[in-house]
Amino acid sequence: MTSFSRSALALALVLPVAACGGGTNQVNEVTTFEARAAYAIGQDVGGSLRSSGVELDFDALVQGLRDALDEVEQPLLDQAGAMEAIQEFQMRAQQAQVAIQEEAGAANRAEGEAYLSENAAKDGVITTASGLQYRVIEQGDGPTPTLDDQVRVHYRGTFANGETFDSSYDRGDPAVFGVGNVISGWTEALQLMQVGSKLELVIPSDLAYGPNGPPAIGPDRMLIFEVELLGIEN
Repeated sequence: MTSFSRSALALALVLPVAACGGGTNQVNEVTTFEARAAYAIGQDVGGSLRSSGVELDFDALVQGLRDALDEVEQPLLDQAGAMEAIQEFQMRAQQAQVAIQEEAGAANRAEGEAYLSENAAKDGVITTASGLQYRVIEQGDGPTPTLDDQVRVHYRGTFANGETFDSSYDRGDPAVFGVGNVISGWTEALQLMQVGSKLELVIPSDLAYGPNGPPAIGPDRMLIFEVELLGIEN
């Protein structure tokens, strides 16, 4: 559901609540169900509109609510005009989100390139032809998985600033997955490992999620992993 769709739903819900409550005074506490529900829906509307990235005229927004509540016979926009304005809002919101993603991606790429350049010069770091960097923490002596194998691993994923974004160690539960079913940086690294090995991986964004990183990661972000190959599950 788009930000605007959520806002439209929230607005549809808030109208009857506002009609019951009435008034436009500043609210300093919410003790009744009607007040709590109205305030929560208002927060949802505000948050959705803010996240759209499009600046709106607050007074016109309030006037539109009032006109709907009062069922005015001649609103400032007829149905066709309202639909045209909504469609333009959706288009501008989409453009704003693209611009935000592009700006974040550029910043992440710059951070990643600087980190990769510095890391490549460290002792023990190997850079492969693809740009993947790895360092052996512990060398195992077991078999090496192939592309078609299922593996069991413990891992910790961090950003360049050291923040952890995912960790099987923290969950206390190793992950099991196909070597060919993960990001390409992992697929390459796992086929360089023997069971019992632990590597530090520095994965450029194009070997990770690229511009389509999940919200918890973001676009074009370089990722760092500590990966321990516990076994092959076939």
